[in-house]
Amino acid sequence: MSRQRGHITKLLLICLQLLCVAGTSLGQVLDKDQQLNAQSFWDNRDFDWYRQNIPFFECPDADITTTYYYRWDLLTKHLTYGSPNSGYSFTEFIDRPFWSGAYGAISCPAGHQLYEARWLKSPRIANDYSRYWFRTPGAQPRNYSTWLADSVWAVDLVHPNRDLMIDLLPDLITNYEGWSHRQFVPDVGLFWQTGHDDGMEFNINSRQTQDILRGAPSYRPSFNAYMWADAKAIAKIANLVNETELSQQFDAKADALREKMIALMWDERRKFFFPVLKNDEHRDGFEMKALSKTYETGKFAGDTHGRELIGYVPWQFNLFRGESRYEVAWKKLMDRDGFYAGFGPSTVERNDPMFLLQKSCCWWSGQSWPYATTQTLKALANLLQNDGRVLTNANYVELLRIYARSHRKDGKPYLAEALHPDTGSFEGHDAYNHSEHYFHSGYCDLIITGLVGLIPRDDDALELYPLAPPNWDYFALDDVSYRGHQVSVLWDKSGNRYGKGTGFHVLVDGKIVSTSSNLNRLVIPGAVPLTRPNAVAKQGDTTRTNFAANNDGTFFPRWNASFTSESTSLGKIHDGNYWYLRHPPNRWTCEGTANAEDWVEVHFGVARAVDTVKLYVLEDSGRTENSNEVSPIRAPQRIDLDAWIDGKWQALPNGNSQSRIEGHRPYVVKFPTVQTTRLRATLVHATGHVSGLTEFEAWGDAELPLERLPHPPGNLAYNGGASKFPRATASHHDRFGGVPESANDGVTNFLPTPTNRWTSYESPEESDWLEIDFGKQVECRRVELAIYDDRGGVQPPDSYTIQVHNGSGWRDVEGMRKTPERPAGSQWNVATFSPVTTAKIRIVFLHHGQSRSGVTEVMVWNEPMPRD
Repeated sequence: MSRQRGHITKLLLICLQLLCVAGTSLGQVLDKDQQLNAQSFWDNRDFDWYRQNIPFFECPDADITTTYYYRWDLLTKHLTYGSPNSGYSFTEFIDRPFWSGAYGAISCPAGHQLYEARWLKSPRIANDYSRYWFRTPGAQPRNYSTWLADSVWAVDLVHPNRDLMIDLLPDLITNYEGWSHRQFVPDVGLFWQTGHDDGMEFNINSRQTQDILRGAPSYRPSFNAYMWADAKAIAKIANLVNETELSQQFDAKADALREKMIALMWDERRKFFFPVLKNDEHRDGFEMKALSKTYETGKFAGDTHGRELIGYVPWQFNLFRGESRYEVAWKKLMDRDGFYAGFGPSTVERNDPMFLLQKSCCWWSGQSWPYATTQTLKALANLLQNDGRVLTNANYVELLRIYARSHRKDGKPYLAEALHPDTGSFEGHDAYNHSEHYFHSGYCDLIITGLVGLIPRDDDALELYPLAPPNWDYFALDDVSYRGHQVSVLWDKSGNRYGKGTGFHVLVDGKIVSTSSNLNRLVIPGAVPLTRPNAVAKQGDTTRTNFAANNDGTFFPRWNASFTSESTSLGKIHDGNYWYLRHPPNRWTCEGTANAEDWVEVHFGVARAVDTVKLYVLEDSGRTENSNEVSPIRAPQRIDLDAWIDGKWQALPNGNSQSRIEGHRPYVVKFPTVQTTRLRATLVHATGHVSGLTEFEAWGDAELPLERLPHPPGNLAYNGGASKFPRATASHHDRFGGVPESANDGVTNFLPTPTNRWTSYESPEESDWLEIDFGKQVECRRVELAIYDDRGGVQPPDSYTIQVHNGSGWRDVEGMRKTPERPAGSQWNVATFSPVTTAKIRIVFLHHGQSRSGVTEVMVWNEPMPRD
């Protein structure tokens, strides 16, 4: 009997071992499902995506580990599929502010974002984003300081792609020359920049000038370090393609910059790098002299402070590798009279005469900024991994812990633009629908390259220099895609956690290539030979393409739905962004519908070869996000998917879809490729609830670029800009670019940016009109209005009427029917009426309360029914 029990015990142990490795592939050390399920904060619960795309990590510090996974969730909130031709990019703010570029990207944090995205297992997202800055109309690569060439090179170190480097090299040079033409001063040998355009508003230097927000032109350590890094990167890329003269030219530019930075920015008395004024500046009766450093002249002349975190930025790029003379500057980082704080570091040293904490955006005069903290930690890791002696590995881990702990609000993972360095409060810096879950910094790269110490190189050697404490019992970085290989790095003090024995282990493609008893520097020659180089897509190649996205406001893809809640927007499900929070909203819902089921439809305008549909399903249960309201939004009980084929709707098979429809993750339906012009998803609401989506994607293979479809014929109001008529005018238009001409240019955009709309914002009248002058007599019977709604000063009108001009005056059209009857924002509103012949048509809006009306597009047709 005891022998039988022994056999049963052995069988149970075998079963348990099998269960432990379930869900992991050959060579993986960590159970990915176990790691994901250990976290409770998830907004995006698409665990399939994480398993397929991110390296996995664990360590004994719960805050460090939780923040690591939160940062990947945060990345998905900002990941944007801008268009089929541009591919992926990132936003900084969650709401695409008006000063952002195409698809909401802002260049200021692009370097941080690319350093993070390079660790995704597929290089597509990072490579798309690299190309975005130079190939996408509306991108703004030089609106703010950033280090684009360096970032492109950093991505290539992880996912080598020589073809892409060759392809981008002319763009990188053009970008560098653009900066040089505008902001390089040959007589000084440095680049100037304002604090505002360096991403650092209201700083201690700008506040001593006439413009305390923007500041005066200065030679700043940050911006010049970026330009040094970009010059070095261009030199390396040029060397890759045997452009020796070009490589030497940019190396020389970098060397000259470095020499001038040391000569003009280093203060031997204060042992730090400081900004240097370009011109004489005056404020409050004090003068600051050109070419003087912070506090050398002006009101605080001779003060011993003036240090800002930007003094450490040169080390972010290893500009002073091996230069121990300047390392003394780092003493201030861990000094409580310097930058050290419980939720810091602060951007300015504590006892500075201009040190100031504000509960409002965007003060760099003492607050803790994750943007700058990322730079400082990256710089510190470089210092330590190059054998700097002023600070220690323990200091890095301590600051990393502080940074991880700073990602919290009400005990939950969160990040905003800035925080109080002593309390960790984001008060005043996370305005509603603005900087929530803000993506202007890095973290995962600090874990991978700093704490774990995987140092990317441009050869086949694998280098590691972990800064993690040796007294930790364990840590693991698992399933890292690096140079076409899968790399895992383990520390197991007892040898019992990972089953590889005691000590420090490095695995490549599942095999141990190095073991050490200590956490020391390792260089393993030939460990990662480049066996699977990536390549740029060539003519005839196909790319996975989401045909449903429409951020450009073109007529196609065109969207319609059976019902749209007044508080949501149909435009949100094709903007290339998805997240599931109620606030800020990024959703289309059926809240308020009387239907048991509702549908949403996309018309591509041309047949597309589609094989996969992804519907990102909302579920508000238990997730009120700063609201006490009980939301009715739940995942639907069923979703039916149809395609328009041979002139009728035909059901698509969903046998390959996931078995359950769950909120906070995509419902994925795969099927044999179909050629279709339209797709429709019908959501059968759960009993007592209604459904909603945050994104609708339709994927297939296509050869890029896709041609832009022409505006369809028949729209009598359309003016592509080549002729005087049709002409749009209005009784009033706003002063922020909302001009009438935007209302008939063929572009429909319900998003805050780009500004493509007419509004009557700030009109003194309770009613305003928008008029289309056709320039000739036409017959019409239908008007379509894309009503704009910013939920603030511009909202849907209480009502609208349509009038035509009869030669002597205006009269209302007859037999008008509206869909919907009550004007709805962020969607198309359709009004049909009895046929009428006229040279002019006018839409008269009765405004809602104190708000004013607006439309992003108006179309006029002589067709009784919507087009197929």
